[in-house]
Amino acid sequence: VQLQASGGGLVQAGGSLRLSCAASGRTFSNYGMGWFRQAPGKEREFVAAINVIGGTYYADSVKDRFTISRDNAKDTVNLQMNSLKPEDTGVYYCAAGMIRATMYPPLSVRSWGQGTQVTVSS
Repeated sequence: VQLQASGGGLVQAGGSLRLSCAASGRTFSNYGMGWFRQAPGKEREFVAAINVIGGTYYADSVKDRFTISRDNAKDTVNLQMNSLKPEDTGVYYCAAGMIRATMYPPLSVRSWGQGTQVTVSS
């Protein structure tokens, strides 16, 4: 599956951004979907994931601030990010794969999209 992410940008702390990821090439509804991020000098880390029926998983650092959703009719997955903090700054990557609910991260990635930059100023 090919993934195309969009929606990054520059926002002040406390603000909101919405990331979107469009999928093509395979049956989108068969895949677990998710978002990871990578800050400068740090490893890529899990942010959020959603299974094929809409069950969601979040990193503790974003719980209650971020919401992941999917639209199987439009082959898209979105990440609504509220109450953004400077530490949320990084390149955000859309991912597709298999959900492993008892593992961390709960998404075993098969395909990565290109990243989209999110910068939160203090």
